[in-house]
Amino acid sequence: MDRLFPAFMRRATVTRVALLCAAFALNACTTLGPDYQEPEVSWLDDWHTSLYGQISVPEQQSRVDLHFWWRLFDDAALNRLIELARQENPSLRIAGLRIMESRAQLGIAGSNLYPQLQQLGGAIDYVNTHRRGGSLPDDDQSLVNYQAGFNLGWELDFWGRFRRGIESADAAFFASIANQQDVQALLSAQVADLYFAYRTTQLRIRIARENAAIQRRSYEITERVYKSGEQSELDLQQARTQYLATLSTIPELQITLTKTRNALCALLGRPPLDLPELAGQTGKLPDIEPLVIRDIPARLLMRRPDVRAAAWQIATQSARIGIAEADYYPSISLSGSIGWSGYSNSDRADTTSLAVGPGVTWNIFDYGRIANNVRVQDARLQQSIEQYQDIVLQAARDIDDAAISVVKSAEQQEVLHESVLSARRALELANSRYREGYADFQRVLDAQRSLFSQEERELVNQGSQLSAVIGLYKALGGGWVDTPVQDLIPASVRNTMRERSDWGPLLNEPLPAGSTTLPLDSEALPHE
Repeated sequence: MDRLFPAFMRRATVTRVALLCAAFALNACTTLGPDYQEPEVSWLDDWHTSLYGQISVPEQQSRVDLHFWWRLFDDAALNRLIELARQENPSLRIAGLRIMESRAQLGIAGSNLYPQLQQLGGAIDYVNTHRRGGSLPDDDQSLVNYQAGFNLGWELDFWGRFRRGIESADAAFFASIANQQDVQALLSAQVADLYFAYRTTQLRIRIARENAAIQRRSYEITERVYKSGEQSELDLQQARTQYLATLSTIPELQITLTKTRNALCALLGRPPLDLPELAGQTGKLPDIEPLVIRDIPARLLMRRPDVRAAAWQIATQSARIGIAEADYYPSISLSGSIGWSGYSNSDRADTTSLAVGPGVTWNIFDYGRIANNVRVQDARLQQSIEQYQDIVLQAARDIDDAAISVVKSAEQQEVLHESVLSARRALELANSRYREGYADFQRVLDAQRSLFSQEERELVNQGSQLSAVIGLYKALGGGWVDTPVQDLIPASVRNTMRERSDWGPLLNEPLPAGSTTLPLDSEALPHE
């Protein structure tokens, strides 16, 4: 028996190797389901927005400005706020953690290419028997039973189920990277928008206070003149009304200022408190230089992170159809086991067992479950394609809307600036004619009201123009960079995760090259 056992083992090994080779030969050429195809956007080739007069230069020039577009404002405080937000923003951290989750999910999918069952077991049983009565003499026995075994089960990827699973998980991994970049772009735009909204509100409060001071002096002068009997009470009450009306706008603006600051705090991962980074930012808003777009808008559109993420989602769902279709066919597997059992009683012999061979499992009566699951996955694929088309369409709309807003708000700003100059001159003339006795005080009040209104409109429009510029750079897909893996998650969080679980090298492995490109075809996604 001892001499025969090794020979048996050798024959079993040869048989197993032969079966594996045959299975892998078939496995290499059998993959169910559709391969990924990049969705076509039928109208994109004919869409050539002029950006309404914005400057466009050849592609070979650097596009780095688009990645850091906020630096064009030359504002150190803004640069610092965006830097801090990228370090501390909770949503961006979550997006980074989802990359780690997707990377682990990819590892799970890849492990299916190896034996799925690798089970080592053992048991020790104490057996005590008592026999009393009957024709046999009474007997007491006790023994210990020892058992040990190793089981191996390997479902072969005969129909490409597991390779499609890897393909789907890989695309989901790349989608998570694109989603993190999309959060970056959105975060940069939100911080810049709130920053300039805060600055705009500050200046509106200053204008309101300056005008209130002017109107208070007018009211005090009117009050003195009224008490001397040289002016009617109507002029006095009108001056007082205008002064109080202007004064009443300040609390509402202060509420807006605080809410804007609190929103900035949330983006920075801080409680609603004063931001030292905003201290001393009381100067005028920056002048907007002519925009330089360093690439064709349609091409920039297709590089937007949200567009790329949507394309990767199509690739993810496309592979799931193949996974579902594999259920139509039998599951072919190899299994093997080695077992040993022994007893403490020397009267009983130890036994050793070895079993190895192929197995087939086939659900031949599924009552439509498999077919309908394939249909479910196909419907989801078409949904992801339609969603992709909608995202591209909305992206083009964003670019066009933002471009026209930039240009028209600039035109409006020129007109409003001239109107402020005119209103300021009108106030000077009204004051002069009133002092000389050629006009009543109502003309002065009207001129003050007009100047305040035009200054307010000019400032609000300037803030809107800045917001439009920010929106244009965001619409073009600017505001994100490839993030090194060590910057996805803060070091403190990374250390906590290591202490809690064994992450191995996953927290340190660099992100794959090409994560910023679209999946062009099925070859872009690894099959093994």
